[in-house]
Amino acid sequence: MTIDKDTKIYVAGHRGLVGSAITRRLREMGFTNVIGRTHAELDLMDPVAVRRFFDEEKPEMVVLAAAHVGGIMANSVYRADFIFQNLQIQQNVIGEAWRHGVRKLLFLGSTCIYPRMAPQPITEDALLTSPLEYTNEPYAIAKIAGLKLCESLNLQYGTDYLAVMPTNLYGPGDNFDLVNSHVLPAMMRKMHLAKLLEKDDLAALRADLAARPIPGVDNPDTASIEEIAEALAKFGIYADRLELWGSGTPLREFLWSDDMADASIHVLLNVSFEDLRSRCSDGEVRNTHINIGSGRELTIADLAALIKEAVGFGGRILWDNSKPDGTPRKLCDVSKIHSLGWRHRVELPDGIRRLYQWYLEN
Repeated sequence: MTIDKDTKIYVAGHRGLVGSAITRRLREMGFTNVIGRTHAELDLMDPVAVRRFFDEEKPEMVVLAAAHVGGIMANSVYRADFIFQNLQIQQNVIGEAWRHGVRKLLFLGSTCIYPRMAPQPITEDALLTSPLEYTNEPYAIAKIAGLKLCESLNLQYGTDYLAVMPTNLYGPGDNFDLVNSHVLPAMMRKMHLAKLLEKDDLAALRADLAARPIPGVDNPDTASIEEIAEALAKFGIYADRLELWGSGTPLREFLWSDDMADASIHVLLNVSFEDLRSRCSDGEVRNTHINIGSGRELTIADLAALIKEAVGFGGRILWDNSKPDGTPRKLCDVSKIHSLGWRHRVELPDGIRRLYQWYLEN
């Protein structure tokens, strides 16, 4: 399909990690009608509001990058929130896109959709072949429902709604909350705060906690070093050591958010459902979603070592084996996206250095 530069493209979640990168990239490419709405302007959980938005704006293309996301702790504790909110967002946005005749839609999921013990590297055909990882099962089920909704609309109504499943993402604009963030940004901030404790840098600690508050420090501007240290200790952060969850042995893959944005736009502009349907050879059209990743992995302990070097923290790293590890290994098979003409560019050590510099500047 021909996509003009003035095509109205709605990016749901345009302020998020990937949504902001996709929005920026599209505008850099010369697309002049890329729109977004903040949560205050449009609650995607509200079906009436979402329908009104589509009635008024009539977008021609949609990127659904909005989601309720979090790390292993948040997924374990807030299980109902993760399935309910994501199902609601997907139902509203994808449903209204279909009802309003949106030409093309891109749905962003997650590689947590795959079974806990899937053969490695994980191909798209591993979906629904065995049990999911328990800690993020509700979120995974919501994302599976989203990709199957897109696939089913394509088969029944002839739409062109595609689904991409990114690996673990990181980059500018990431969430550094000590409770709800993902492993890489959480680890980076913990090491940064531990380094500041190590240096006894009260001014920098106050500035960090003022920008990103934590429980136990009500007024960072007046908090003493002792009060801050006591609050940080509850997150395993000390001047001489950092205590991290799990054993450090699980293997993980990471992708720079701008690389994910480029992959998403590549699929949006250059790939159709018919391209993916033609790859199904057994008479059943399924698993037409696309893995997006680097195809490279490392242990969580090795990730910690890379971040420690980039941050400059001099203390020890200890592992708390009483806490869950999550899936033992989760490496994408990226042969499908490679065959469609896209490969990642930013390698992890460079990305970690870039992200830490961004954190210091923001």
